[in-house]
Amino acid sequence: MAESDTSLESRGTLGYEQARDELIEVVRKLEAGGTSLEDSLALWERGEELARVCRHWLEGARARLDSALAARESGAEAE
Repeated sequence: MAESDTSLESRGTLGYEQARDELIEVVRKLEAGGTSLEDSLALWERGEELARVCRHWLEGARARLDSALAARESGAEAE
């Protein structure tokens, strides 16, 4: 599935904590029910986008951690 321009924009403007907090609110609203099908679908789509933003941040953090650990290990091997 292709990412929309909004998707790319959200990744650049939302921090991890902001996306996570908004995602939590979206889930609460969906679980509470009482919204129309159209509103539920809009919430679902927003939740999917927020999950992608969170995943993007977490993957970046994992890459940085892996890089730091690899550098540390190669430094220890050189000693």
